[in-house]
Amino acid sequence: MTVPNTKSPSPLMVILAFAIVYIVWGSTYFFIQKAVADFPPFMLGALRFLMAGAFMTAWCVIKGEKLFGIPNIKHAVISGILLLFFGNGIVIWVEQSVPSGLASITVSSAPLWFVLLDQPKWSENFRSRSIILGMVIGLAGVLMLFSEQLSSSLEGTGGIPLGTMALLLLASIAWAAGSLYSKYKTSDGSTIVNTSWQMMAAGIAFLPGMLVRDEFSGFHWSEVSTGAWLSLLYLVFLGSIAGFSAYVWLLKVRTAMQVSTYAYVNPVVAVLLGVFFANEEISLIQILGLVTILGSVLLINMAKYRREMIAERAKSASLAAS
Repeated sequence: MTVPNTKSPSPLMVILAFAIVYIVWGSTYFFIQKAVADFPPFMLGALRFLMAGAFMTAWCVIKGEKLFGIPNIKHAVISGILLLFFGNGIVIWVEQSVPSGLASITVSSAPLWFVLLDQPKWSENFRSRSIILGMVIGLAGVLMLFSEQLSSSLEGTGGIPLGTMALLLLASIAWAAGSLYSKYKTSDGSTIVNTSWQMMAAGIAFLPGMLVRDEFSGFHWSEVSTGAWLSLLYLVFLGSIAGFSAYVWLLKVRTAMQVSTYAYVNPVVAVLLGVFFANEEISLIQILGLVTILGSVLLINMAKYRREMIAERAKSASLAAS
């Protein structure tokens, strides 16, 4: 099944959307860690997505969008829980104890899961040497980026605990599954309506965990730092409303494999923020990893653009012959 696309999107809009997903989402790991220092994890997830969902729902009402289509709500709830409750919620939980740069490893295996789970695109993706090579190079770059931490973890001398790595892997699989469900279960609702329901569903899903863990016990709003409040607002308006909306839109107008390249760029942004703002150190092998990752993204995107150019030339030749 393919997603209907009757009008080609503006190249400028596509570039802007990718820039938002690449850069803003890469920065959210840094701001999640600042926010979760003062907010309990389930409370942070509920606040972030309920606030973002409420703002977007209000905008839908102002724009006169149709909000209550049952199929729209059903698909949005399923994808929202997979993407935002499991995919993002695990990241929030992990960042209670793991540095933001290391937590960004959760996205590193996402392109692999996109390829393996995107059954309608198997024939296209597995026939493209550029895509396969780019994916392998990207994973190699991520391994270089986190090689020292992974080595310490396996040797039991520090790094990310193996249980935490398993959770991050689960988050990556849930994110890929939710993304593909959102792409192929497209309904008549607009992107903003679907995104609003996805966020509201995820925000509500965080509430039971917040109550079971009794996160209000001992919590005082007055003790939340200004930095944590500003981080929450950043996550709501840039990470959720701008970033997630751009991501959902890109899934409609580009292949899932191409959109999944965000997973290679986000760790780059997260690590650089850690270096410049959290006094984290970066080694030569990590620098080589960053360069390798960016090269893999270029390779994967070149495959997409090459196919588009061939299709455009074939179309022009057909029109000229007729």
